[in-house]
Amino acid sequence: MEQEMISDSNVVDGESDTSKVQKGELMTTNMNQTPSANRTHIGIFGKRNAGKSSLINAITGQNYAIVSDVLGTTTDPVLKSMELLPLGPVVIIDTPGLDDEGELGALRIQKAYQILNKTDIAVLVIDASSGITKEDSEILKRIHEKEIPCVIVVNKSDICPNCNLEDLQLPDSDSAILVSSKTGEHIHELKELLAQQSSQDTIQKSIVADLLKPLDFVVLVVPIDSAAPKGRLILPQQQTIRDILEAKASAIVVQETELAETLNSLGKKPKMVITDSQVFKKVSAVTPDDILLTSFSILFARYKGNLKTLVNGASALDSLKNGDRILISEGCTHHRQCDDIGTVKLPNWIRSYTKKEVEFEFTSGTEFPLDLSSYKMIVHCGGCMLNEREIKYRLKCAEDAKIPITNYGTCIAYINGILNRSLEPVKDFL
Repeated sequence: MEQEMISDSNVVDGESDTSKVQKGELMTTNMNQTPSANRTHIGIFGKRNAGKSSLINAITGQNYAIVSDVLGTTTDPVLKSMELLPLGPVVIIDTPGLDDEGELGALRIQKAYQILNKTDIAVLVIDASSGITKEDSEILKRIHEKEIPCVIVVNKSDICPNCNLEDLQLPDSDSAILVSSKTGEHIHELKELLAQQSSQDTIQKSIVADLLKPLDFVVLVVPIDSAAPKGRLILPQQQTIRDILEAKASAIVVQETELAETLNSLGKKPKMVITDSQVFKKVSAVTPDDILLTSFSILFARYKGNLKTLVNGASALDSLKNGDRILISEGCTHHRQCDDIGTVKLPNWIRSYTKKEVEFEFTSGTEFPLDLSSYKMIVHCGGCMLNEREIKYRLKCAEDAKIPITNYGTCIAYINGILNRSLEPVKDFL
């Protein structure tokens, strides 16, 4: 995780629209504000020409999505980051039609289904004139299986004025609403309904703030090497600093080469040292035992995933054999450097620790294998660019396949024999 970038090539930020902001309906944003991973992901599903793209334009109040009478205008999932009130920061995902045809059509449908893995709220768009179809029923079944909150939107009420929800025999368990993307009928009510479906916890989770008291201070260790993004900190580091400030605590940021001198000159013992995992060994050696030590990866494992699962997965390193395959998966798609942690440093450390000739495969971004049976172990990044639902989906895939899974920070701490120490700040959550 430690080299994950802020930018997300799959998210297209919108252009500002002052009038919409004044109305309190739409505010576009960028990654300097709410990160994509922290936004509610709304997936828009339905058949071709059900009006998915038109509905998005109606919800956002701008001509964002291309609208055409030609079947299959939307050929790939398209993500847009914005703020949609009253829901707040969201990512709206426009998907290909579920009834697409041919070989390419089948691939597009598969992509649409994959979007469910990151969807917090599903919107199923149904053409009022045709009613619910087998394709609609199939996606609805999958939505239910994944326990995703769902709104059924019956669109095109303007061309079917006599339509009503009762006649369409929609599932009683789902919220449903009759709208017209063309006239704007019930669009406001739809936005209110989406807000009601939000799965966000009422209790705000913290990266580290709940482990601190006001006036505590924390030392963050941030290496600056050839793989670090020029002129900026990576997303987990930025988020952690903000979280420390939320706790009314203070943060000091140093490189690993300045850590020892910094600790000696502070005059006050810091509550905690949080380090980039790739310098775990160096940082542990110079951090006194009476100072808590952990990594960004471990904190994010607690924040987003199942820390206990990832900790248990690290022990799989001890049972690897020659020829075993390890999947190293990252949630972002940054440019690889010569000393990239995921593709260079981590494989070298694993080979050195295990003394085995193991094989590595790599995935990044939204790519994650459907079949994990060929792997003996999965090492995942911290997932700062992935929302919680997708992280949990990947963990569940590994669990179902009975493949041990860990993350960068946990794996590196285990290799260096300091995992127990690095878990001390979060031991109550194991």
